[in-house]
Amino acid sequence: MNRGDVRISIVTPTFNSAATIADTVRSVLDQTHAPYEYIVIDGASTDDTLAVIGGFSKEFSDKGIKLVISSEPDNGIYDAMNKGTKKAGGDVIGIINSDDRYEPCALETVADAYAQEPFDLFYADVRMVLPDGKSFVKHSRDRRYATSRDWNHPTTFIAKNIYERYSYRTDTIHDDYDLILRLKRDKVRVKVVNKVLADFSMNGISHSRSISAAMSSVRTKYGIYRRNGYSRFYLFECMIVEIGKLIIG
Repeated sequence: MNRGDVRISIVTPTFNSAATIADTVRSVLDQTHAPYEYIVIDGASTDDTLAVIGGFSKEFSDKGIKLVISSEPDNGIYDAMNKGTKKAGGDVIGIINSDDRYEPCALETVADAYAQEPFDLFYADVRMVLPDGKSFVKHSRDRRYATSRDWNHPTTFIAKNIYERYSYRTDTIHDDYDLILRLKRDKVRVKVVNKVLADFSMNGISHSRSISAAMSSVRTKYGIYRRNGYSRFYLFECMIVEIGKLIIG
């Protein structure tokens, strides 16, 4: 298989994201390997989100990229992701949130990796952007020990046939990591590349800096580990991750 034969669908779940969505959309348009399609799942925004996205329609058409925009009430971000992955027709699906951005080489890197050896789950390094504009690189890794410190959601790409068998739960803010734990538990084919493929904005709810929010996150993530058959030892892993977030801010 050649890189050009790999069709990549990109999904963006969004709600009232007029202030940030343009940078996300631009990062999809500026890829060195054009996506097969770009799917926006909007939760019935009441701001100018849809108008901002619609302003890019001609550019998508000129580049031969299918643009799909769906706007209706949903049951949260993971419900929106499930809707997007069901609509997607590519070989591989990536999900980029409406305040994050791809690096220009992201899809080319994914397509090269898939062409060399098809994978079920792919992820890479990410640039974590703090509210003050400073940043650092969070590296990816694949090992038997399961930790979200090794995994980066904005750089995650999953084969379409895997999404036909698995979907996101819609119970907690960490249900994206729940899916990763399920995939690794079931020993899918994993490919990790140590290259920065996306910029992640650390302004969302999962990066709240309050102690009460951190303790709530520990309980939630620990429950996810236990639900997926991981040992009680992972309570300490959850605590380490949340303490790290409090220190970083």
